[in-house]
Formats: sequence, structure tokens, C-alpha cells
Amino acid sequence: MKAEHRKTAVLWPVLAAALIAGVLSARADEPRVLELENGERIAYAVKAHPAGAHAFDPKAELEPDSALNTAKLITHYLSEGRIEDVSLLSNAPKARFERLRGSFRGWSESDFRRAYGRYFAPENRIVGEAAIGAHRLLMWYLKDTDHVAAFFLVEIEGRYLLDDMPNQTRTSLRRVLEAYRSGKAIEPPR
Repeated sequence: MKAEHRKTAVLWPVLAAALIAGVLSARADEPRVLELENGERIAYAVKAHPAGAHAFDPKAELEPDSALNTAKLITHYLSEGRIEDVSLLSNAPKARFERLRGSFRGWSESDFRRAYGRYFAPENRIVGEAAIGAHRLLMWYLKDTDHVAAFFLVEIEGRYLLDDMPNQTRTSLRRVLEAYRSGKAIEPPR
């Protein structure tokens, strides 16, 4: 056997093992229940993402076909100051655009890069994705500030959009986020 064929024969099992490990690390949704002090119960599911899931490959063409991909697109667009593109990933694009335009008035390109480019730094991670029906809460841990940033999303016709319409499900997911931030919700499985 030539050396090149031996390398290929050895490489295939390694690639297959890496693929299987990647599939297994993106576990299925795990049901959870958050019990509030007032006796209310919020049923949701948690999905864990593999280490490095937050990384952004500028060569990859992302579509808003998952909560994670939409959060990456939004963060990437914000790191470039592209508030119009972020607004188009909302279920209320005009309102989102007005809020972003007001919030970022006077920001420079470097301000956007500094604030949002850091999300993709290796020390950060996705800590979990909570789901209630078509609604999602993606929690992104930022080590430099020891803060969990949140993306509230909703699936509409196969696309995940920022959930900018007030609704009870989003309120329930906000309670899940608050419980996670305060240590009252169990961290998703790894």
C-alpha cells in the first residue's frame, strides 16, 4: 500500500469518530420544569450545543434556520454596524430598526467591533438553548464580563427571527433566563 493510501485509510476512522462525537454532543432537547415562588410552573426544553458552537466562520453562508445561526448572524451584523440587516431578522423589523438606530446613535465602526466582535472569542460559549413551542432563548456566556447575553427568537415559516412582539411565551423564557442567571435553574447538560 502506498503511503498516501495508508494516510487516507487511517484518516477515515478519525473523521468518522469526530463526526459521531459532534452529533452526540448536540444532544436532543431535554425537558425541564421551572417552579416559581408563586407556584407557577414553566415547562421548557433545553438543548446543549457543543463547545465552540459560538464560533463564526466568515466564509460560511449562514441562514436563519436555527436559533444558533440567527444569533450568530445578528451578532456578526452588529459587529459590523449593520443594523438594517439585524432589523430584517426580527418579527417587528421597523420597531427593531428604530430601537437600534436610537441605541447606537454616535457609535463608530470600532465601537461595534469591540462590543459585538468579542462574542466570537474562544473563551465565550453557548450555555444553552431553551425552547417553548416555536419560541427560543439562546444563552451566550461572555467571559470578559461574566455575563449571560440572551437572544429571544421565534420560528416563523422555518426561519428564526428576533422575537420583538410581546407575548406570554417570551415572558416565560425571560423567567427561565432570570432563573439561570441567579443559579436557580440547572445548567443544560454537556
